[in-house]
Amino acid sequence: MSKKLILLIGAPGSGKTTDGKTVASECVTQITSYSLGEILKQEIEKGGKIGKIIDDYVSKGDLIPTSLTIDEVCKTIADAPTDIVLIDGFPREMEHVKIFGDVINNLKRVELISVIEVRVSEAVARERYFKNHNESEEVFEHSMKVYQDTISEIEEYYNKQNILKIIDGERDLDVVVNNIKDYLKSLVSAPLKI
Repeated sequence: MSKKLILLIGAPGSGKTTDGKTVASECVTQITSYSLGEILKQEIEKGGKIGKIIDDYVSKGDLIPTSLTIDEVCKTIADAPTDIVLIDGFPREMEHVKIFGDVINNLKRVELISVIEVRVSEAVARERYFKNHNESEEVFEHSMKVYQDTISEIEEYYNKQNILKIIDGERDLDVVVNNIKDYLKSLVSAPLKI
């Protein structure tokens, strides 16, 4: 049986990781949530060659090479204990989108059923980012620029496939989470136990 994949994207500080974790915690037997940032952080903490390479990029706020990112994402999906997998913070650039699309088409065991964008203004993103991250202004600005430079192209790509769903992320957490859960219920054939 193929795994159903949902990608959760949004600006740094949009709340997508919290949204994803909350949805998964409320549907614990059916959905597993992962954050690309946490996947990469775990690899860094393991040490080793791959961890060191990832750390060099992350510490500067730069994007990690696509092949490395996609390898980590694919391993995570394969190891997930549930049939529905939610990954936030990926894809971050068009190269990710295109290559990952090819990879999962070849895998046949993973079906990308939706890309949910948690949309917030830059002001809200900034406020949330610095409340939850102990990072420099420079890292935030760099990450935000990377996001802003690529998001419209990513939106257009997934919109053409009819799998993009935009959710207003500026509302209270419970409202955003319920909005995501209601949307997911409409996507999956097996009823979510929520």
